[in-house]
Amino acid sequence: MSFTEKARNKVEQVAGAARERIGDVTDNERMRGAGASQQSDARAKQAGQNVKDAGRNVKDSFTK
Repeated sequence: MSFTEKARNKVEQVAGAARERIGDVTDNERMRGAGASQQSDARAKQAGQNVKDAGRNVKDSFTK
């Protein structure tokens, strides 16, 4: 996974956390839910990238 993909996922997580906290402070359920959803989407992307990297590592270990 490239640095830019990691950074993009981290920014997405932070933005989701901020959105969720703003929803908490303003007692806005829709914003709170959108923030939580944004965070979970970013985590899922990160996990998918980690699996893809692990697959590449396994493939590379067999080709060497």
